[in-house]
Amino acid sequence: MKIPYVVAFALFFSTVLQAQDAGIRISSGLTAGNYMRPYRTDLSLSSDSSTTPLLRVPGDTVQYNMYGNLRDDNPAYNQKSSLPWVIGKVFVGNTVTWAADRYIFNDDWARIGFNSWSSNVKQGFEWDTDRFGMNFFAHPYSGAGYFNSARDAGYNIYESIPFAVGGSLMWEYFGENSRPSYNDIVNTPVTGILLGEMSYRLSSNFLDDRTSGFDRLSRELFAGIINPWRGISRILSGKAWRTTAEEVYQKEPLNLTFTTGARLTNDGSAFGTGTVGGLLALHLDYGNPFEHRTRKPFDYFELHAELALGGAAGRKIVSQVVAYGMWYGKNIQSGKSDMLIGVFQHYDFWDNWTYEIGTIAFGPSIIAKTAFSDNVALYYDAHVGMVPLGGLSTILGPDTSQFRDYNYGAGLEGKGTVTLNLGSWVGITVRGYYYWIHTYVGRAGNAFVGIVKPSVSFRILSNFSLGIEQQIYYSDRYPRDFPNVHEVRTEQKVFLQLYIDNFKQER
Repeated sequence: MKIPYVVAFALFFSTVLQAQDAGIRISSGLTAGNYMRPYRTDLSLSSDSSTTPLLRVPGDTVQYNMYGNLRDDNPAYNQKSSLPWVIGKVFVGNTVTWAADRYIFNDDWARIGFNSWSSNVKQGFEWDTDRFGMNFFAHPYSGAGYFNSARDAGYNIYESIPFAVGGSLMWEYFGENSRPSYNDIVNTPVTGILLGEMSYRLSSNFLDDRTSGFDRLSRELFAGIINPWRGISRILSGKAWRTTAEEVYQKEPLNLTFTTGARLTNDGSAFGTGTVGGLLALHLDYGNPFEHRTRKPFDYFELHAELALGGAAGRKIVSQVVAYGMWYGKNIQSGKSDMLIGVFQHYDFWDNWTYEIGTIAFGPSIIAKTAFSDNVALYYDAHVGMVPLGGLSTILGPDTSQFRDYNYGAGLEGKGTVTLNLGSWVGITVRGYYYWIHTYVGRAGNAFVGIVKPSVSFRILSNFSLGIEQQIYYSDRYPRDFPNVHEVRTEQKVFLQLYIDNFKQER
């Protein structure tokens, strides 16, 4: 299960390279991403009624988005593969992953056989003791692969869910010599569905079966890095070299923000008392939330991933992955304000020396903007979610052991962003995250954890901006049998951003 970390880094850098060679349109507006809302204020708010549909999808009369791209995969070229074929892909995927863990990484838990299989079936489930990154990052990544084994085979999002569950069960019982775990059978498929659909949609933005030659090769390569299971499936099925006369896959506008800079991690809240390190971050928004149209699951989602380099990072390189996607949504316009309201799924992963926290959440959300003039706009979003499964480091804090240093729990989470764009030169943003976790496995008690991130950005060139950010971590822990713990730690960041607007991978 170490393979996902390698792929995560490859995804980050491959997206940078492909974006540079995509024939993109650069926005003249201020940069966005993690620090600013990445939407131009001149986007149209209605679908393009002048486009004549080339195909009909039952239950939906709008075939194209306002950018002229398909709003659903073309069914003529995405027919379902047989059930044995998809099951076989899940089986082979698990086998290859196990073989790498057994014969390359030589992990003890990968020494399996009839005795371990029989024992796993007889003993049943437990709460495992794996490291935080394994349970809340690697396992969900595997779940995305199971999901995409069916998704790329012509199955829709709902039909692909059983394969995420089945692949996880197969691994839990037969891929390890330890007992199957409750947390994995929840986290792997549930978060895997979210990450799986995101990677499917993103890889579709790169693919174009009308192309050939080096253009086609580069598209297949980068789509395969984003979604390895889909890339392998396309080779096995022959889709990687088929040529079509029409567009095959749904595409939505994709706003990308690449960030690099330096961060000062303080000891507590005293400025300048800690260490200096670097950072790399990728932020993306898929879909235009303000386009008025019939909404389907994951027509809009957002992802932010951040790497910590040097300084206090240590082995905690993947320091943050925060993602959410829409399952149900509806657009509303009220005066100068446009909104998308709906039900969203969330995945939150924070891994730093203040705490480790990972959550699955579902709940209502609102994405909105209010345009005061052609150059001044306020963007804001708010999310509330119920957390059926979360992990939070113990009161002793994260450590470097190979075993569990966190509790399992459930609770609530809330997060939101407010960004004020002043013309095309200045943007002021405040982001906030708040988690309440009640422990049900581990040290009993309640914990209240928050992150606040105020920042300001200044455009310095056409699509580059320079900015600063204050990041405040705080936690209030109330364990049942130990003294209460109250912690505050701060970070300061100086960053340079490249913003690419409406990246669509046109021919």
